[in-house]
Amino acid sequence: TSVLLLFSSMSKDLSELLKEATKEVHEQAENTPFMKNFQKGQVSLHEFKLVTASLYFIYSALEEEIERNKDNPVYAPVYFPAELHRKAALEEDLKYFYGSNWKEEIPCPEATEKYVERLHYVGKNHPELLVAHAYTRYLGDLSGGQVLKKIAQKALQLPSTGEGLAFFTFDGVSNATKFKQLYRSRMNALEMDLATKKRVLEEAKKAFLLNIRVFEALQELVSKGQENGYPVQTKAELRTRNINKSYEQASGKENERTNRRHTDMIPTTSLVRWILALSFLATTVAVGLFAM
Repeated sequence: TSVLLLFSSMSKDLSELLKEATKEVHEQAENTPFMKNFQKGQVSLHEFKLVTASLYFIYSALEEEIERNKDNPVYAPVYFPAELHRKAALEEDLKYFYGSNWKEEIPCPEATEKYVERLHYVGKNHPELLVAHAYTRYLGDLSGGQVLKKIAQKALQLPSTGEGLAFFTFDGVSNATKFKQLYRSRMNALEMDLATKKRVLEEAKKAFLLNIRVFEALQELVSKGQENGYPVQTKAELRTRNINKSYEQASGKENERTNRRHTDMIPTTSLVRWILALSFLATTVAVGLFAM
């Protein structure tokens, strides 16, 4: 009987199985302090920058492996680079927050490195499992990530023109609901035997756990007041730096006023309070940990 039930369950669409298999770990992610605080708008600029930096490393690895396997039948049906890929958007956000030397300034905690290592291992050795990571990240970004975008924009007083929020902006997707339906249908059409389906489900759960560990590591960085091995800049230092940056980048008085207003309104949330990103950026920001 148990065998029959197993086969009956595994005959369901892959998207449905993934949702069921990750329900528990998804709830764990949603109930972390960072997600609860973020939904309340309790996010500091420092915290948001740290999350964005880790997401950059994660998506760089994910999309490198996706490109490696874009013609592989185990992934090709769900290859949507123009619609989904986030690396370029994250580079844009990091340049906005850190300046032109952002690559030398952004931190990569050990937990983020382990996530990156897993993505490369999967892409090179078990590309059929990439769909689990793509599902966890991208569908989350297209769902709850859009809500988090509005929260972050308000909490951080970011420009209404979208600077600092490119990660959440999907210019290639005109209708998120319809696109997600298309993505799920393509995913469900992937040819997988019972054993492969089970491995994909386990990998999806692992992806959520890797996300949670990343946020725990970033929380530790925040609590120590460290960023990339150096003390976090004070509010006054951030204001001075951003004002100087605004003078360099402004093409007119209006741009100058916008940048001044942004730096003068940096939230004063305590650095020991941990929250995101984001999806998912929730993940999503999603980090990819957002509701799907």
